[in-house]
Amino acid sequence: MNYQLSEEQEAIRTEVRKVCSEFGDAYWREQDKKGEFPEDFYQAMASGGWLGVAMPEAYGGSELGITEAALILQEVAGSGACMSGASAIHMNIFGVNPLVIHGTEQQKSAWLPDVIQGKCKVAFGVTEPDVGLNTTQLKTRAVLEGDHYRVDGHKVWISTAQVANKILLLARTTPIEETQRPADGLSLFFTDLDRNAIDVREIEKCGRAAVDSNELFIENLRVPVEHRLGEEGRGFYYLLDGLNPERILVASEAIGIGRVALERGARYARERSVFGRPIGQNQAVQHPLADSWARLEAANLLTMKAAWLYDNGKPCGPEANAAKYLSAEAGYEAADRAMQVHGGFGYSKEFHVERYWREAKLLRMVPVSPELILCHIAERVLGLPKSY
Repeated sequence: MNYQLSEEQEAIRTEVRKVCSEFGDAYWREQDKKGEFPEDFYQAMASGGWLGVAMPEAYGGSELGITEAALILQEVAGSGACMSGASAIHMNIFGVNPLVIHGTEQQKSAWLPDVIQGKCKVAFGVTEPDVGLNTTQLKTRAVLEGDHYRVDGHKVWISTAQVANKILLLARTTPIEETQRPADGLSLFFTDLDRNAIDVREIEKCGRAAVDSNELFIENLRVPVEHRLGEEGRGFYYLLDGLNPERILVASEAIGIGRVALERGARYARERSVFGRPIGQNQAVQHPLADSWARLEAANLLTMKAAWLYDNGKPCGPEANAAKYLSAEAGYEAADRAMQVHGGFGYSKEFHVERYWREAKLLRMVPVSPELILCHIAERVLGLPKSY
């Protein structure tokens, strides 16, 4: 086993770090305050070619692996950009994987170059308010009418829909009662986010204010047949192609947030003096920070293992899910401890750790809850009966 990054991977981290250094904590605090999409950061990452790191070279990508994508997003989150930075580019880097795998040559040639170059922002239209993670039960319908589908439905927690011009949309094309399995009869579309047919309403939230979250009300959306990816009714299975990479990338982002929070907490503990000594001299301060370092390092090892398995075409479901679980827990705990070390100042925006804390919390809940991950491992790894 070799735990050392290659020269190319180290170079990637160095170059991404240079880009991120132009967008410091003050920038991200201002974006968080204004609730504005970080367009200049997004374009800087696109100009560097980082949006296409895992995309085919034929369309302008670098055709590297999920390992390299994970390193990029870890650097972005760990720069202090946290989820506001990572989420701004997350969808471009991995979210269009179903298009890469199942799209026709004509579809890929038409759409992927603009995604890679940052000319096209994509929203991920799957989640619905009354369905949650039980995706096979979604209610959005796509009815074939000649050369197009008419789509009606309701989506929620759709990121970047305020700024996106395309949407990867999952809808039911065959009523569930007419299918052999609930997962059948769902189709996946890559189409225009037409605001004449889609009412986009932003959701105010606790953190990651720079990247919007929205409810989408879809009425009479006309989607050309040629915007469907692959076969009709196979959309749910196509969607699965992106789930393990998503778990891995989110895990890497959580580690990045945990590391920058830990660094800030340790710095403050060295500099803050109370009762004639730095507070970092007290074991009650030292031990939680040291424990978080150990947990973050362990989570990172599992994340890199999951990425290696995926890039080498090996099964990685348990590892990818466990990496997301452990990284999200460790990242949030590190941010919480860093905030605690700062005392009252940790609650102020001046020291930034409260923002890290708010953004780290998000990853404990999405894209899959810790409870469902534990259910998955219990069932798939330990052979226990399904509990839901």
